[in-house]
Amino acid sequence: MIRLLIADDHPVVRDGLSSMFASAPGFEVLGAAADGAAAVRLAQELRPDVILMDLRMPVMDGLAAIIELSRLGVTAHVLVLTTYDSDTDVLPAIEAGATGYLLKDSPREELLRGAQAAARGESVLSPTVAARLMNRMRQPAPQLLSPRELEVLELVAAGNTNREAAARLFITEATVKSHLLNIYTKLGVNDRAAAVTEAFNRGLLVPRTP
Repeated sequence: MIRLLIADDHPVVRDGLSSMFASAPGFEVLGAAADGAAAVRLAQELRPDVILMDLRMPVMDGLAAIIELSRLGVTAHVLVLTTYDSDTDVLPAIEAGATGYLLKDSPREELLRGAQAAARGESVLSPTVAARLMNRMRQPAPQLLSPRELEVLELVAAGNTNREAAARLFITEATVKSHLLNIYTKLGVNDRAAAVTEAFNRGLLVPRTP
């Protein structure tokens, strides 16, 4: 038996989901919450297997509730059930720890299967959400260092001083220093040697073969 908690600020949606799951074999609806704060409180009290969580609710929204549940160590799997499928909604919810993300207009059988899969700890994504994530993954990652910063770092790695690097790149020594400061910030280091080491570790620089 899969024990459910439903969190949605619309009474019609709460009642509809409660009726649907209560009438389906293998499910038990433990309770319903009208906002994220109530969902967190009920999750601690009732210890459901799965929480069906809307994202946009008063008092505490669904994303904040997911983060709070994780902080409190609540073991229930959160299945986001919402009308929104934009990147700004999907990715933060999944990163916060949601097991899955389905749209409210999904067919009844898809919702039931999704809750069953979530109870097993399996990832659940509606087709439109899955397509968005795939497109996001196919986009090239933003370049950490600019082409000029890489040029400066390559010269530093080769043993050039700031003055020598400036002469080779036809820029001022002050500009080289500025580039190095930006590099330190981006790589999270404090000096030239650490910047070179970190760049090699991240694959930004490749050792030259003799």
